[in-house]
Amino acid sequence: MTNNNGQKLQQAATPNEAIEAIQALVAHPQRVSEDVITALIGALSHHHPAVPAAAVDGLVELGSASVNPLIAAFEASGDQAVQAHIIQALARIGDPKALSLLEDVIGTSIANHCQGNVRRVAARGLGRIGSLAKDAAIIRQAIDKLTWALLTPEDWALRYAAIASLQDIAQPEVMPPLQQALTQESDRVVQARLNRAIAQLQSSS
Repeated sequence: MTNNNGQKLQQAATPNEAIEAIQALVAHPQRVSEDVITALIGALSHHHPAVPAAAVDGLVELGSASVNPLIAAFEASGDQAVQAHIIQALARIGDPKALSLLEDVIGTSIANHCQGNVRRVAARGLGRIGSLAKDAAIIRQAIDKLTWALLTPEDWALRYAAIASLQDIAQPEVMPPLQQALTQESDRVVQARLNRAIAQLQSSS
C-alpha cells in the first residue's frame, strides 16, 4: 500500500491527487518507511504551493522519524524554496537533532525577504526545541542563539521572533537578555513585544 501511494504521489496529475496521496502516506504513522519520508520530501519541490504545504504537514505528523532525512535533504538541496519548507517542518517538529541546523540558518546574514522569513521560522523552531527539551545543555544552547538573534541582527522581525521564542522557553536565564534588549531596542513594535514578554514571565515566576 505504501509503495502504491508513493507511486500515486509521483504520478499525480493534479494538486488534489498529490495531496490525497500525501494524506494516504501518513495515514498510518506506525508503519512509515524511509521510502514514505523520501516521497514526502520529494513533494516539497512541487510547483503548486498546496502540495508542499501538505507534505510539510505530513512530515511534521511523522515527527522525529523525519528529522535526519530532512536535515540531509536540506544539505543536499540548492533550492531555496525547498530549504524553506524543510526548515518549516523541522521548526514545527522541535527535535533537538535539528538544533545545529536551525542555529546555522539563523546565523546566516541574508538580505532578501524570503530567506529573512526562513531565519524567523528557524528562531521559532529553537523556541520550540528549548521549551520541549529536558536536557539543560540543549536549552542553554537554544537560549544562547536566541539571545544573539535578539541583540545582534538588523532584522526587526527576527528580533521579534527571538523574543517570542525566549518567552516560550520561560527559563530564568531568558530574563537578562530580554531586559538588556529593552535598553537598546529602537523599534516600537519590538519594544512592545519585549515589555509584554517580560511582564508575562514576571507574573508567572
